[in-house]
Amino acid sequence: MRHRPVLLVVAHGSRDPRHAATVHALVRRVRAMRPGLRVETGFLDFNVPSVQGVLESLAAQGVTDVVALPLLLTRAFHAKADIPAVLRDAPARLRIRQAEVLGPSPLLLSALERRLYEAGLTPADKSSTGVVLASAGSSDPEAIAVIAEIAREWRHTGWCAVRPAFASASLPRTEDAVRELRDLGCERVAVAPYVLAPGFLPDRIARGAEQADVLADVLGPAPEVARVLLERYDEAALPVRAALGA
Repeated sequence: MRHRPVLLVVAHGSRDPRHAATVHALVRRVRAMRPGLRVETGFLDFNVPSVQGVLESLAAQGVTDVVALPLLLTRAFHAKADIPAVLRDAPARLRIRQAEVLGPSPLLLSALERRLYEAGLTPADKSSTGVVLASAGSSDPEAIAVIAEIAREWRHTGWCAVRPAFASASLPRTEDAVRELRDLGCERVAVAPYVLAPGFLPDRIARGAEQADVLADVLGPAPEVARVLLERYDEAALPVRAALGA
């Protein structure tokens, strides 16, 4: 390969220091899985370095090709508006391709199950356990529809039932979905946060899970998440490499 675009992971950012720490842990795993690939991190808000600052630094170093990868699970406002707006203001010398968001992906379902098993469930518990797929929430109907479809797909892998829930913007809330699964007769109820890093909304999910039997951790730097990042990078980088004869 003669040319490999820089991977710029674009994270939202948060006042909660756990958010940036988790993003950096995920990026470290990506680097370990793909030695030789240059991976940078930029934040849209609250944290440094900013996306714009990283892009300016890359241009000053002579970089020409960048894959900007939104660290997002659904294609909502940030992926459709915020990130494209920042990328449009990048230095003119940079050729930037925006990769697709991470979800949906079978690997993310595997990561969700990993977190549930780490929280105490076993594969033998699936048929008697109802799961709340708890996401941050969005006012974008496309994003909400994707979460609902993921819940339907996940139900067919053997769980007693799977219900979507949202920490903001949409209903039901996590606690409402927990009650619904109890009413359905599931022997136990587990909450699986479909979020990448800790913060305000994941904490709200956790509070809504107080009546559940199991609360999984956020996806964070799970190896399956890192693999999805590299898949999205490869999909976006391939046209760049092909055009340059790499």
